[in-house]
Amino acid sequence: MTHARTRLRRGAAAAAAAGTLALPLAVSAAFGLLDPEPTTFAVTLPDSLTIAKPSSVGGMRRLTPEVARQLDNAVQRVMRVAHIPGATVGLWTADGDSYVRSFGVADKARGLSMSPDLFMRIGSETKTFTVTALLQLVDRGRVRLDDPITKYVAGVPGGDRITLRELAGMRSGLFNYSADESFYKDLTSDPQRSFTPRQLLEYSFRHPAQFPPGQRFDYSNTNLILLGLVVQKAGGLPLGDFIRANVLAPAGLDHTLFPAGPAFPDPHAQGYTDQTASGRTEDAADWNPSWAWAAGAMISDLQDLRVWAHTVATGRLPNGRVLISPALQKQRLTTPPTTVPGAGYGLGVFNVQGWIGHNGSLPGYESLTVHLPSAGATLVVLLNTDVSHDGQEPSTLVGEAITRIATPGHVFDLPAERSSPG
Repeated sequence: MTHARTRLRRGAAAAAAAGTLALPLAVSAAFGLLDPEPTTFAVTLPDSLTIAKPSSVGGMRRLTPEVARQLDNAVQRVMRVAHIPGATVGLWTADGDSYVRSFGVADKARGLSMSPDLFMRIGSETKTFTVTALLQLVDRGRVRLDDPITKYVAGVPGGDRITLRELAGMRSGLFNYSADESFYKDLTSDPQRSFTPRQLLEYSFRHPAQFPPGQRFDYSNTNLILLGLVVQKAGGLPLGDFIRANVLAPAGLDHTLFPAGPAFPDPHAQGYTDQTASGRTEDAADWNPSWAWAAGAMISDLQDLRVWAHTVATGRLPNGRVLISPALQKQRLTTPPTTVPGAGYGLGVFNVQGWIGHNGSLPGYESLTVHLPSAGATLVVLLNTDVSHDGQEPSTLVGEAITRIATPGHVFDLPAERSSPG
């Protein structure tokens, strides 16, 4: 969720609602696309489930062929309306049913089809990994959530009154660096530029605090840059190395990485954005994600995110192991209300109508990775555009269309806000 998207900036709801890193710019006209057709289809069903009118288990409809057709139609309709080049969707149920589809194109220039095995940039979903690393250090007694940030990072305005808990919960009041106009100009004028965490913080610290810490919710990527520095200091390793050794390896996430530069493993989708110096839609696949760092630089794929969604929401890996203690997991999932109706935000994770997880948006890509514990359902959406439609994040539009069909009692609905916080 972001106010400045790992998309650069779009407004608090899109942000908070979208888990983004956003740039401060208006959305340009949508680009033309071919009608998205499904390129991959996989639904695993026991014979006994081939019924005309699907039943519901825990609020989740059975993934019968008829429901699959409804989902196909819904996703393709959103893609046509919102001009989404390519999409991959994965939906899994507690009883082993699954719906996995790819639609449209991964590369408009070459006409290559989307497929479920592609690497994608996941934007603000990175926050779930950074905060998990932080919570592991809390479990080890190396940091405390109620420590002030000044204990670990010097030079933070009012930092003696801002706790790590408030940073992780988006309640610090610190200005979002990716909403700074000069930052936007610096990034879009040279998308290959490498930023350091300290440089990113400088953009934020030029601005006064938005409000006293703890007073209210305000999605700010600045918070996660600071927490990334805390993990490095207390963990004794560069952030990417710590996450790789302590989060990715234990979880078996072999197709998830924290890139050190613009390098993008193959196969991957090209990503299309209108957050450009020219205002025209361009391919952002080779942009350097250093500007997003602990708030949104990571890369993953469909199957790894399926595992991660369940882990974040339940605190347990498929093998039953835990990455953080149950006590801290409970704190992570305490999600006070936000400025977005129907959405609560805890420690680097949101709860939208029962769906727990995060979304991500940065130039060229959007994602949504959520789990519905009441039904044991997992949803992952991966898109190769971040161009909004009528003020809404495309990943939210796809997520809403899917959940209206699959979990009508738990619709992933994040209304767009028309104004950003002051």
